[in-house]
Amino acid sequence: MRVLVIEDDQATAKTLQLSLKSEGFVCDTTAIGEDGLEIARHYEYDLIILDLMLPDIDGYEILRRLRAVRVSTPVLILSGLADIDDKIKGLGFGADDYITKPFNKEEVVARVRAIIRRSQGHSNSLITVGDLRIDLNTKTVEAKGEPVRLTGREYAILELLAIRKGATLSKEIFLNHLYGGMEEPEFKIIDVFVCKLRKKLADYLDGKNYIETVWGRGYVLREPREEDEFGNPVSNAASKASKAKSDGDVSSDKGVPSPKAYAG
Repeated sequence: MRVLVIEDDQATAKTLQLSLKSEGFVCDTTAIGEDGLEIARHYEYDLIILDLMLPDIDGYEILRRLRAVRVSTPVLILSGLADIDDKIKGLGFGADDYITKPFNKEEVVARVRAIIRRSQGHSNSLITVGDLRIDLNTKTVEAKGEPVRLTGREYAILELLAIRKGATLSKEIFLNHLYGGMEEPEFKIIDVFVCKLRKKLADYLDGKNYIETVWGRGYVLREPREEDEFGNPVSNAASKASKAKSDGDVSSDKGVPSPKAYAG
């Protein structure tokens, strides 16, 4: 996950950057408000940490202008302004949370994670897709209850897919997520990472492929669809009905349940 820090105090910016990177985030920083505004408009971030007192324009103006051009990236204000009026004003301009300085590093990281989860529609840190489970807090992955060992890059790709499960993500999004727009390699490196990730997951998931290729667009994470004998996708309901019939839970072609269907 990627975070942009707009903070003019060098020590504070460095502390935030080190804390976030140690937790697996890609973190970019800038001390200039106008630069932060342009970066946030042209690059995709999961969250922005914003100081209010900047040397050129204040954080309120940055927030106002971001929302005016429909940049909906979540914003966490981190400021020395502790008055309730300042907090109300910041939240009123569209910030998602407000923390005052001095701050606790662990609390900031926890709030960053919570805001990102909420913005992506997840109320807790566990994301489940079929037999696959991703814990965003501990950065661990389980497949059918077994822990899966992944490299940092592989986990970062799976985490992004999980947060946006069901959505097709382009290779450009993955490159930005992994490298933060700095010295990005060619798109084909994403194919290599995904290929290795698929193989590792398939070893735990009975060979099933949870990461689909959407040709010309990118990749998407979702539970594999059941297919009939001709390779056509079938609905879960149809699949279950077919399995029930093969197991003897339907006693006739009229669909009358057998007695064992009612057994305790």
